[in-house]
Amino acid sequence: MPRATSERFSRTHQSSVKPGATGRHSKDHDNGESSSSGVRNPIFNTERFGQHILKNPQIAQTIVDKANLRPTDKVLEVGPGTGNLTVRILEKAKHVTAVEMDPRMAAEVTKRVQGKPEQRKLDIIIGDFVKAELPYFDVCISNTPYQISSPLVFRILSHRPLPRVAILMFQREFAQRLVARPGTELWSRLSANVQLYSKVDMIMNVGKNNFRPPPQVESSVVRIAPLDPPPPIKFEEFDGLGRIVFSRKNKTVHASFTAKGVMEMLEKNWRTWCSLQNKTVTEDASIKEIVARVLDSTGYSDQRAAKMTVDDLLKLLSAFHDEGIHFA
Repeated sequence: MPRATSERFSRTHQSSVKPGATGRHSKDHDNGESSSSGVRNPIFNTERFGQHILKNPQIAQTIVDKANLRPTDKVLEVGPGTGNLTVRILEKAKHVTAVEMDPRMAAEVTKRVQGKPEQRKLDIIIGDFVKAELPYFDVCISNTPYQISSPLVFRILSHRPLPRVAILMFQREFAQRLVARPGTELWSRLSANVQLYSKVDMIMNVGKNNFRPPPQVESSVVRIAPLDPPPPIKFEEFDGLGRIVFSRKNKTVHASFTAKGVMEMLEKNWRTWCSLQNKTVTEDASIKEIVARVLDSTGYSDQRAAKMTVDDLLKLLSAFHDEGIHFA
């Protein structure tokens, strides 16, 4: 993988592909798809970056339409590939910042708008999205490279000011985990964390044959609308509790707290908190007894995380905080 940068792509940059080589592949422009979807692209090894180029123009248009873009919107696009979503976003938005890891892909996107009015509305950042410095944006749209699915979601939810909405394509199982409900098989720490800070909806499923090269799995598109203002909950605390109870989500919550290392970590945090609050810790103080008391008093001792709602987790977290027990 190339060294990650946050270097802005010059609009005058030219593709390194020689003109004579273009006959070896077909770009994924809407009217230019002629190669078999099952053949690896010899010029753009997109799989190297976890990218699969969306080649279906109707699906690309639907994704952009679902964002309900306004003429004043600034849009962040992650993983533009060769620009099938980008050109549609530019038709409706005021400005687009696209973050692309592969310089050759960035060159293709630039070529599609060169000499057109849209050229002035597009900036491209070449580099690792996880490390890139992001500008202000109202909306995020992404055909997401698979390896940054989780970092993408949480960068959006932690970005300030918060965007209005994000329309994101993921592997189907990841998307299903985002929208999963308590008591279902896919309800998880990821589900709870995302749903604490946003409203998440499934928009549509996308079959693997709509991409080049076709991925191993099916895909889905979700809409994430961050809650604004966000709940006044420190993410590290909520996630820390989730790490414990979802580690064995079908076991009782009490059993999860007896896992190796959990009590030691909680006692260390508790003693630190007591020290900062100038509270005296007696020699016979027992973190196990405090944890058991919290679990019993809240009624969650025999509950299972697989069935606990976000509100349940918040109530349990608050009860622990009342006893000076923290998770981060």
